Amino acid sequence: MTRASIKFLSVAFIAALPMLASAQLTGNVSLTSNYKFRGQDQDTGKVSAFKPAVQGGFDYAFGDSGWYVGNWNSSVNWLSGNSLESDVYGGYKFKAGGADLDVGALAYLYPGNTSGNTTELYGAATFGPLTAKYAHTVSKDYFGWAGAKSGSGLKGRNTGYLSFAVAQEVLPKVTLKASVGFTRFSSDIKDAGVPNYMDYSVGGVYDFGDGLTLGAAIVGANKKDFFGPVNKARVIATLTKTL
Repeated sequence: MTRASIKFLSVAFIAALPMLASAQLTGNVSLTSNYKFRGQDQDTGKVSAFKPAVQGGFDYAFGDSGWYVGNWNSSVNWLSGNSLESDVYGGYKFKAGGADLDVGALAYLYPGNTSGNTTELYGAATFGPLTAKYAHTVSKDYFGWAGAKSGSGLKGRNTGYLSFAVAQEVLPKVTLKASVGFTRFSSDIKDAGVPNYMDYSVGGVYDFGDGLTLGAAIVGANKKDFFGPVNKARVIATLTKTL
């Protein structure tokens, strides 16, 4: 390593010290009766509605700078040879025009079968209890539907996901939540006969205090005639502990 490189790294490290000193690390662990992603079951090995999954992760915020990184994991069962989803993300949060904004990048990783690996860029805007978010696929691979690793020869890039969510406290410790999302597949995937679809979730969360919450929701998606029972509406309960 050259002197110039050492000098540059030293200056960069010193400049980052204020952020590192005020960095905030939080963690979470959950047990859910069924893990659905965008309305679809992530355990296709069972027909029943009860498909428990263990989940957990952490978020690392660099003080008040707005920058953050994180990791979230869940047990899954929809890819041959794989039982883990590991999401790695990073982004920047800031305020503008009375809204809380969040932009970043997220990689969905499946270490046992990389054909599911997918990378998205996202942006979200929150106005009080309302949040609008859009995620755009930038990888060729898209959750096994397309990409070089899937062997399909199709491209998943430019698949988009738009969602709207509302969360409102209606009683002390009780928050009602609802969301709707729209998946628009890339032209390659659509041309293969895969339809765009809509997902939904309606439920609530009770806060026991000390970081412990219990949530319950009805979650599902349309186009069940194509995707099958993975899109079926399920009543899902999730117990979460924030550390």
